[in-house]
Amino acid sequence: MEEFSESALRALSGSRSFERGRGYLEAVSGVEVGDGWVTASVHGTDRYQVELTLDGPGGLAGACDCPYGMEGNFCKHLVALGLTVLAQRESLPRQRKAARDRAQGLDAWLSGLTKDELLALVREQVGEDRRLRRRLELRAASARGDLAAVRARVRDLLDISPFAQYGYVAYADARAYADQAGQAVAAIGALTGCGRADDAIPLARESMKLLADAVENVDDSDGWLGQVGSDLAHAHLEACRAAHPDPEELARWLVGHALGDVDDGLTDIDPLDYEEILGEEGMAVLRKLAVEAWRGNRRGWAEKYLMERLAKAGDDIDAVIAVHAADLSPNGHTHLVIARELDSARRLDEALGWAERGIRDARDLSAVDHALVDYLCDRYTQADRLTDAVALRRDYFAARRTLLTYQQLRAAARVADCWPAEREGALALLRADAGRRQQGPYGGPVLIDALLDDKDTDAAWQAAIDAGAHDQQWLTLADQARPTRPADALRVYLRLAEPLTKQTGNAIYEQLTSLLLSIRDCHRRLGTQDEFTTYLTALRAGQKRKRNLMRMLDQHGLCL
Repeated sequence: MEEFSESALRALSGSRSFERGRGYLEAVSGVEVGDGWVTASVHGTDRYQVELTLDGPGGLAGACDCPYGMEGNFCKHLVALGLTVLAQRESLPRQRKAARDRAQGLDAWLSGLTKDELLALVREQVGEDRRLRRRLELRAASARGDLAAVRARVRDLLDISPFAQYGYVAYADARAYADQAGQAVAAIGALTGCGRADDAIPLARESMKLLADAVENVDDSDGWLGQVGSDLAHAHLEACRAAHPDPEELARWLVGHALGDVDDGLTDIDPLDYEEILGEEGMAVLRKLAVEAWRGNRRGWAEKYLMERLAKAGDDIDAVIAVHAADLSPNGHTHLVIARELDSARRLDEALGWAERGIRDARDLSAVDHALVDYLCDRYTQADRLTDAVALRRDYFAARRTLLTYQQLRAAARVADCWPAEREGALALLRADAGRRQQGPYGGPVLIDALLDDKDTDAAWQAAIDAGAHDQQWLTLADQARPTRPADALRVYLRLAEPLTKQTGNAIYEQLTSLLLSIRDCHRRLGTQDEFTTYLTALRAGQKRKRNLMRMLDQHGLCL
């Protein structure tokens, strides 16, 4: 049991989930220890079923039906169960042995029963457990070749009616429905297993349609039906592997399924998974049908995706480019996709050409994909075409005047050793915007953000006076100017603090505390600490009912 330890739990879960799991120890209930596994319920947002595998092939592992656990993660609920078991590790070997003894005893008892006694036992269990009865009914119908009975039972299992209210399955019942739908998938797999793969194929396809119809009326927030859809796709694939259906018919169905909207991606069937089953003949039909569909609808997402998958699988880079080139986006994103495909094929000159074409073809440079500009500037820099990189950054900044594009122009111009001249032109554009009261994304002129980023504090301060500034810009200005202009910074802090004294909430208190610390620093620099003491005394007196604020001020040394 060396691999089952706190360090192993931390390694599997990560520090964050491990620490959160510590807080769920009281939520663990119904712990059951088997020989090699432990199960329990853990109460979180909902009640989750958790299982730890103690010594599987890969060592310690676990499964939980919470949303995070369903994604394959070792979640906090598993950590909580693991820590609970570790707290009683001395008794674990004894509990495992007891479980092993019980299993062996049960097996020995069953082995000693006569046929009639076993039949009586099974009939008793079938009478008490409806789910067991349904599973056995399906197996019986499959074994006797009663396809009509199997088909009817599968349709019943995919019917939402037993779980629906007003035609809709609520979140609380979604998992129960998914469990039932999973029995339908198991029945299809059983058909394949008993030599009826030819019958399993059409039943799987019909089930895909039924499941897709059901999904529209189920709150599947946790993705249970997505897993059922994936299992159903696998059952279809396994049936095809066993039955070896007609390659042309299979190819036509696969293309129709990929391009249709039968299940809207629920089963996520990839035609290339069937390559071995289709053989050369079937793959030829698949490619032919895919090309015909794409030529008929070059802008269709499904048609483009299928063509791209087939082209990449065949290492046909020209076909991949043709698919993208048939539907170029006006913002240059498709040009960038093509350029990257050509890069991967080491066709660098063609890649550069497509990227440049994306810029040339753009009607509005401000709408061009930012990533395309970044890609092209990187290529220019790598090729020592620094002037071209600066020119593109300059044009893009002129079209989209933001702090980010200003920073990128500055970086490119510094590499090319021409930033002073470029800065003058860029600031001229921003000053014109500020004069027209054009604002940045946070409400103040981009000019101020740019000057602050340049650490040109005096120019930024004057720009804020001339053009106005957002409060956040004033705060940044005050922070930056405080060492050299403490009196000016103090006026800003006092103005920003005053409205906060009329508000409540911890977030507000944190802002006010931060401002008070800055105000204290300004008074220290000015040698007017007594004025700060008077100010703080009055503020605390007026805010004394706000206990959280008082506690926060005390914690930061803002006490009398």
